[in-house]
Amino acid sequence: MHNPPMRRAQDRQRERELRGASTDAEERLWFQLRDRRLCGWKFRWQKRVGPWYVDFACLEARLVVELDGGQHAERRAHDAERTRQLNDEGFRVMRFWNDEVLLRTDDVLAAILAALEESSRRVP
Repeated sequence: MHNPPMRRAQDRQRERELRGASTDAEERLWFQLRDRRLCGWKFRWQKRVGPWYVDFACLEARLVVELDGGQHAERRAHDAERTRQLNDEGFRVMRFWNDEVLLRTDDVLAAILAALEESSRRVP
């Protein structure tokens, strides 16, 4: 079922607000993922997936990438429930700490690419 036009407009507005409040780590990773820069895979930034707004999503591969800062240490139960629900919707969720993205960007990109390649080998 498609969202009604008003809901889509609200979603787009919320996505813009979240991008406007992005962290340095989100901006660095987005620079690497945007415009199909990671081996042609299309990512969306601050995209609504089910009831959640996720940091990055490759819908084709059903992959969600979440970046966590210090505030997530206190929100583990919430994050676990969110991950469970996204898994139930058929998404694989990868989580990285902001510091990982800032200090080891290439390693993070390699892990994301490995997950994308794995998903492309799965039989639908």
